[in-house]
Amino acid sequence: MNQVALVGRITKDPVLRKLSEGRLQTSFILAVNRNFKNQQGEVGTDFILCTAWGKTAENTAKHCGKGSLVGVGGRIQSRTYEREDNTRVFVTEIIGEEIRFLSTKRRENDNMYEDHGFGTKEANTRAVSTEQDDAQKNFHLPQDEKDGLPIF
Repeated sequence: MNQVALVGRITKDPVLRKLSEGRLQTSFILAVNRNFKNQQGEVGTDFILCTAWGKTAENTAKHCGKGSLVGVGGRIQSRTYEREDNTRVFVTEIIGEEIRFLSTKRRENDNMYEDHGFGTKEANTRAVSTEQDDAQKNFHLPQDEKDGLPIF
């Protein structure tokens, strides 16, 4: 069984990519706090690469910015590739099959696409529903979590 469920904060605005075969993809780093404190009394954080495809990728890039609190459900995937200098790179990532927007933050850049010529003006405009705005205003983190989040 290969199932993962994580809750954390996105470390920077996700960027939507349209691949040559027309598929949509986005990747982002999720900062996930550990459930324990170290000897110095600090909560550790893991930074986990997540990838989403299709409509899930599009919605994530459209509605989530740096600092958004999201739940990611999916599976772990490992892959390798070779760099130009012939060194082999190993990548372990979470393939997000379901992403829940728990508390969204506005994007720093309204253009969610990697290629600035991709898409229409309507697709690049971020529309935020009043339901999401209300959820963001009414969502409060515990004080200890607010102080300890290392979001880049």
